[in-house]
Amino acid sequence: MGDSSGSVSIDMEAMSLGGQEHLVETTYGPVCVAVCGDPDKPALITYPDLALNHMFCFQGLLFCPEASSLLLHNFCIYHISPLGHELGAPVISVDAPLLSADDLADQIVEVLNYFGLGAVMCMGVTAGAYILTLFAMKYKQRVLGLILVSPLCQAPSWSEWLCNKVMSNLLYYYGMCGVVKELLLKRYFSKEVRGNAQVPESDIVQECRRLLCERQSSNVWRFLEAINGRVDLSEGLRKLQCRTLIFIGESSAYHSEAVHMTTKLDRRYGALVEVQGSGSLVTEEQPEAMVIPLEYFLMGYGLYRPTQDVSPRSPLSPTRISPELLSPENMGLKLKPIKTRLSL
Repeated sequence: MGDSSGSVSIDMEAMSLGGQEHLVETTYGPVCVAVCGDPDKPALITYPDLALNHMFCFQGLLFCPEASSLLLHNFCIYHISPLGHELGAPVISVDAPLLSADDLADQIVEVLNYFGLGAVMCMGVTAGAYILTLFAMKYKQRVLGLILVSPLCQAPSWSEWLCNKVMSNLLYYYGMCGVVKELLLKRYFSKEVRGNAQVPESDIVQECRRLLCERQSSNVWRFLEAINGRVDLSEGLRKLQCRTLIFIGESSAYHSEAVHMTTKLDRRYGALVEVQGSGSLVTEEQPEAMVIPLEYFLMGYGLYRPTQDVSPRSPLSPTRISPELLSPENMGLKLKPIKTRLSL
């Protein structure tokens, strides 16, 4: 590979919503970043969950017309993939050192510096949410706000640690075998869409299962080792000065973790949205439930959808904007708590 200032651009036919992928060299190894949108707009960076990349983890949200018009109208999106999680990624050399969660957070700074970005909006899912929260705690001046989906913030419980260790050993010795795929699907989705003996798997689960077959198991193992070695961030959360919007699926295995995180955030800046009928991967399973909370959240930054895209049911309709919602310091209190009910 080249030096740390280099980059390789890759055209991808399967690129979600257009854009271009850049392989950016960092101190911790090359990282793939897919850039979508106008680079002159404010930056939104995303970080996916374990074994996923942006083409699955955020595609459902960005294919939702109202969410797409809101986000792409206001941001240039930089999708950061964990090491070796991008489409067609090679196997990382066995000689490469294992990275910690701290290393992955520090790597994000190098990515921002490469693209010449200052303070950015962040969106992450579960493991990716942990990395971005850690990044926000270490580099407060580089983060405008956090949008976290089924986030982690504590050290693994004994049960999670043991489950991760089992999955780690299976990945190391047997690759992406059937047991690992089942554990990951249970991590992502509610049992309603995973199906059972009487009800077949939903299309979204079948597509995810196919995607997992394409992952390099040793690369997934490296990310899992970093996340399983994470430390508790609880005590530092109250010092976060950026506004934080948390989504949690009602059926997520990390429901209590998200509630705990919300209690540790400064009440002036934190908001929790519980999405009913969803597992952890709300961005794919129930993306429509995220639209209205996102609209209210971004209004605090003066960001709106294009006028022609505002529908009568949208909170951005001029007749439905409550003046006190435009106050950033009140946004968290207005959004906490919200329960979104959607029929499956």
